[in-house]
Amino acid sequence: MGLFDTLMGNASETDAAEIQEELAPVMAESEQVIAAFKLIRDLSVFTTKRLILIDKQGLTGRKVNYHSIPYRAITQFIVETAGHFDTDSELKIWVSGQDAPVEIEMSKNSAQKVQKTLADQIFG
Repeated sequence: MGLFDTLMGNASETDAAEIQEELAPVMAESEQVIAAFKLIRDLSVFTTKRLILIDKQGLTGRKVNYHSIPYRAITQFIVETAGHFDTDSELKIWVSGQDAPVEIEMSKNSAQKVQKTLADQIFG
């Protein structure tokens, strides 16, 4: 993850194997991490079964909010790629039963990987 992306508040891809080990206590037996994107302390984790949005709270990050979104609950998504002068991309995911989308800022290099990962899990 680049320092500039971190300072600008854009999530960049991180090591999936490392995240798999970290999340082992909260994941299903057959669940595997496919891709993970980190934003300072927060994570967006794509597994074989769901999208997990992890919000580490407080100064120490000991309080953690895990928001699980099963792929079957995703009704639509938008990936907005960065332009020449943009430094970030954006992901919007609509979840069944919610009016407003879940929004995630990413680095401009992450947009295609996120879109492919979502398409593989939802449609593949």
